[in-house]
Amino acid sequence: MKKILLYILSFIILFFILPIIFTITPKAETEEVVSNIENVTQEQPEQEVETTIYDYQKYKTIKLFHSGSGQIEELPIDEYLYGVVSSEMPANYEVEALKAQAIVARTYTIYQIMNNSGKHPGADICDNSSCCQAWISKDERLSKWAPEEAESNWNKIVDAVNSTSGRIITYQNKPINAFFHSNSGGKTESSLNIWGGIDYPYLKSVETAGEEGYTQYSSEAKFTKEELLNKLKEKYEDCEIDYSQENCIQILEYTTSGRVKTIKFGNKEIAGTEARTILGLRSTNFTFTISGDEIIFSVIGYGHGVGMSQTGADALAKSGSNCEEIIKHFYTDVEIVEVNSL
Repeated sequence: MKKILLYILSFIILFFILPIIFTITPKAETEEVVSNIENVTQEQPEQEVETTIYDYQKYKTIKLFHSGSGQIEELPIDEYLYGVVSSEMPANYEVEALKAQAIVARTYTIYQIMNNSGKHPGADICDNSSCCQAWISKDERLSKWAPEEAESNWNKIVDAVNSTSGRIITYQNKPINAFFHSNSGGKTESSLNIWGGIDYPYLKSVETAGEEGYTQYSSEAKFTKEELLNKLKEKYEDCEIDYSQENCIQILEYTTSGRVKTIKFGNKEIAGTEARTILGLRSTNFTFTISGDEIIFSVIGYGHGVGMSQTGADALAKSGSNCEEIIKHFYTDVEIVEVNSL
């Protein structure tokens, strides 16, 4: 009887209990596997965030008015900015200067949308630099570069825009009117001295070193006495200049940055900004000489001089400044924030 019971017990152990023991997975090992699976599913979204382009909650697209054709085109804002940056700043400038230009151009765009929506009916902004910002299509831009550098130039512009995506310049938590120009001649202009004397607190005169090494720094414009008078008469028919008089042309007043504020041509006193427009001068930072029948204007800088100087930005980048430092050099008491934080 005992032998029979022993055989039965051995049978149960061999065929039922041992298989159960060997198929049980330790609890700690099971938890570790589950934990690893959770870690994989948690890490994947983090990788996607790092590679995803900035998600604009607003200002996703802009409506661009093409001044040549009169057509309106809708573009994603950063795609639009590729065309602005590639048109406004040379691709061979330093990367940090290009990034600064991208932030400035994005800020200018959003400021126009918020404050000048009626300027171009049905559109947010135009492609004319004398009105808004210059813009050029990718195909046209690539065709203007040498073939061997076109693709790398374009990629450099795209990287500058994408790496600053969503970032704008604010003053007291509002986007600034982010003016910029080519070359300040070593010192930018305060907005108070032009455009009817609008005093933007963030557009003050600042000094910038290193701009004299750029071709935009100096220029000359020459006119015969007759040519000069005829140009003035196009705007002022009653203008007369007696060149026999010692002070027939006289600079009457300068701005705080050394630019011409008021100048007299014969019987007419006009603003330096108007003289620049009439005579096609590169800036209002000029002097003149009369030599025989010729009047020679010697000009320093290029553009209105307000806000960021592009050559100044490049010079600062060459000296080691990053895009935020460049921006805060040219715009007073500003912050750089994400547009969605407004």
